Amino acid sequence: MAVWIQAQQLQGDALHQMQSLYGQHFPIEVRHYLSQWIEGQLWDAIDLENPQEEFKAKRLLDSLIQELQNKAEHQMGEDGFLLKIKLGHYASQLKSTYDRCPLELVRCIRHILYTEQRLVREATNSSSPLGGMMDTMSQKYQQINQAFEELRLLTQDTENELRKLQHNQEYFIIQYQESLRIQAQLSSLSTLPPADRQLREPTLLSKRATVEAWLTREANTLQKYRLDLAEKHQKTLQLLRKQQTIILDDELIQWKRRQQLAGNGGPPEGGLDILQSWCEKLAETIWQNRQQIRRAEHLRQQLPIPGPIEELLNELNSTITDIISALVTSTFIIEKQPPQVLKTQTKFAATVRLLVGGKLNVHMNPPQVKATIISEQQAKALLKNENTRNESSGEILNNNCVMEYHQTTGTLSAHFRNMSLKRIKRSDRRGAESVTEEKFTILFESQFSIGGNELVFQVKTLSLPVVVIVHGSQDNNATATVLWDNAFAEPGRVPFLVPDKVLWPQLCDAINMKYKAEVQSNRGLSEENLVFLAQKAFSSSSNNPEDYRNMTMTWSQFNRESLPGRSFTFWQWFDGVMELTKKHLKPHWNDGAILGFVNKQQAQDMLMSKPNGTFLLRFSDSEIGGITIAWVAENPNKAGERMVWNLMPYTTKDFSIRSLADRISDLNHLLFLYPDRPKDEVFSKYYTPPLSKAVDGYVKPQIKQVVPEFATANSDPASGNPTYMDHASPAPVNHAHTYSIYPPMSDSILDADGDFDLDDTMDVARHVEELLRRPVESQWGGQQS
Repeated sequence: MAVWIQAQQLQGDALHQMQSLYGQHFPIEVRHYLSQWIEGQLWDAIDLENPQEEFKAKRLLDSLIQELQNKAEHQMGEDGFLLKIKLGHYASQLKSTYDRCPLELVRCIRHILYTEQRLVREATNSSSPLGGMMDTMSQKYQQINQAFEELRLLTQDTENELRKLQHNQEYFIIQYQESLRIQAQLSSLSTLPPADRQLREPTLLSKRATVEAWLTREANTLQKYRLDLAEKHQKTLQLLRKQQTIILDDELIQWKRRQQLAGNGGPPEGGLDILQSWCEKLAETIWQNRQQIRRAEHLRQQLPIPGPIEELLNELNSTITDIISALVTSTFIIEKQPPQVLKTQTKFAATVRLLVGGKLNVHMNPPQVKATIISEQQAKALLKNENTRNESSGEILNNNCVMEYHQTTGTLSAHFRNMSLKRIKRSDRRGAESVTEEKFTILFESQFSIGGNELVFQVKTLSLPVVVIVHGSQDNNATATVLWDNAFAEPGRVPFLVPDKVLWPQLCDAINMKYKAEVQSNRGLSEENLVFLAQKAFSSSSNNPEDYRNMTMTWSQFNRESLPGRSFTFWQWFDGVMELTKKHLKPHWNDGAILGFVNKQQAQDMLMSKPNGTFLLRFSDSEIGGITIAWVAENPNKAGERMVWNLMPYTTKDFSIRSLADRISDLNHLLFLYPDRPKDEVFSKYYTPPLSKAVDGYVKPQIKQVVPEFATANSDPASGNPTYMDHASPAPVNHAHTYSIYPPMSDSILDADGDFDLDDTMDVARHVEELLRRPVESQWGGQQS
């Protein structure tokens, strides 16, 4: 199916070439709906030049038509009705086209598959990492499908051998009955006169000898048939185990890992359709072999012949039961995980699915699934099969759900739509561990039987770790716990162990993935950004990325210990940046207008070589979720000297009042975005349109931003006096949201980080508002309000 998935992504001429492969001779709908089956067949194994191969081609044609008819029968609903008719029509059409020349069907499909593979290979450029990955995936899928074909042939072979054994055994029993009849006749001779007895006895003795010799010889043959059949079943089960290991321990585990990384913002884990189809094929093959082994056991009981076969059949029975148990218990999975940061008294959802439910007819008696929240310690005990006495660590409302079978998709799943965690019972914490570091998990469990109650299964599966919070203020630290766990958990770990420290590049991958997902941007963190973060994390001044390659960061450094001289951790600062960017700065980040990860000294070094009025945007070092504007301008205290100014940081609260683009528009002393882009070229598309004119004698007020020291840039040429409003505005200003500025020099009113302490300085906002009020009152004093 991998080739068809890739073929559907083709574009332009390649897409037209692919589409031209199909038509009346082979409809594209058949390729689509039977894609996995088509790619799983051994078309290359048939010699098109050998007429004797025609019977193989005929068998493939018959199988193709049967698959189409099966697909048609399973269509439901209004759309399904039309598709059912169409697929049935294609089945009849293909039969009439190729019934007399089945080798032409093989030739046709081989041409289609070869051409698709070539087009896909050319499009993806197999020399690229993506192309190589797609080729590898295609090869892997092909190997899995080939193994299924081999299993199908082995199972068909043992079915034929079993029928042959049954036929021979039935004939043996008939002959055995004949020997008993001869023996009875011999016994009855004692009642006859001696002359008659002498006349008939030799013939009966000869017959008995012949039959008994045949029975002895046939008994050995039957025993050999039984042993041969058992050996073939052993070979089939070995291949089944290998195939099941590949699908469950490789493919399904990888899907679960992708699901976990998706919780950190990684790419979607992908659908389960291919995995389900493989698991269903496994279930079908396992069940067929189990039934064959049981029939062989029945034949042995029907005609016991001394030998090792009894022990072999017992071993086969045990093995096949283990295989099907592993399949059923491993394919009870969580398709949609519950939220990993779980707030009490808040509705949440989850979906569990049994990948083999439809094939094993579990839906005939729909099982019920129960959800329970348990602690990390209880999860450890559960996986060790220790008795947890069904304890839970909290109470979940609406925690029972019946699995439903969806005919159109063939899936058996339970969708919990309205669960809510009513209360949580926490364990005793150790040392510095906080409530947001405590991990729980949602346990989903069910019980069902298959094969007419032949086998009863108790299935359980655990969700990814969840952190329970009771207030939104805990979300930040809980997210850190989840991110660390999702990023660094290893397959098969003891719940829920994670490394206490990781290499810095590993952490960079995790936070870059999270950043792009949260901001919903393709622009991730550059190497320069990551160097800045390393400097912050390790209190380092090195600008060389190589210096951090082998450095490790501990969980404590990440989100337990505050950064030097700060009251917040590395993660809290980084999370604040993500939140601010996500809510208010996303378009500017995507445009590349925000450098962001630049410290104060770096900003100064960058700007001092640029013309006055050049500015850049960087995230605040001293405040969580803040961004500041740094610009270069003249030093008002020293003629001819230039300096870099830094505006007090903006936060989410500020941008809820006035956007970043509008604030930059307000400040006319900002001319060029670093390095040399005119600011209007970058930001004008985000400016708020001018307000409409006065209506009914009222004028709508407008908030503007000013920086007093630079307000003369807007001086009124008519009056010669400075003003603090934009003369192009149609409406006056009745309130100003202002910010102080500070030069990078020693000053008694600055704190250690170079930021103003507003408690120790004058109320600039009040002062500016008073200045603004004078022209407003004189200009609009006569206006009715």
